[in-house]
Amino acid sequence: MLQRIQTVYLLIVFIVNGVLPFIFPLWATEEGKDFYFMSNMAYTALFGLSTTLALVSIFSYKKRQNQFVMNRLNMILNLILIGLFVYQSLNLSGEATVVSEKGIGMFLPIISIVFLFLANKAIKKDEDLVKSVDRLR
Repeated sequence: MLQRIQTVYLLIVFIVNGVLPFIFPLWATEEGKDFYFMSNMAYTALFGLSTTLALVSIFSYKKRQNQFVMNRLNMILNLILIGLFVYQSLNLSGEATVVSEKGIGMFLPIISIVFLFLANKAIKKDEDLVKSVDRLR
């Protein structure tokens, strides 16, 4: 059902990965220009996959086990994004003359992972509830 708490968590993940990267830049370049995720194909693909997985997971509420697995895969995608951002930030911090600023967009995958974890916890709770009711029959 769509009124469960994990749907709210997954909707937040959808907004964080699908809407907020258009608003918040990942970092500022040496010239002071904001760098958005659309400038790099890898970031675009990973944010797009993560958004798609969150949306598919919202509508697969009848198959809780598949929903759980999709959320785990989404967590892995967000961890890959974090790894790419850390690698890029280490390259940005080596500048000697002009210091670039890291943007709030680099922290969006961390927020997604937290809400995916909360969604998985709620899915597990629902699954345990269904199993306990089946035992009583």
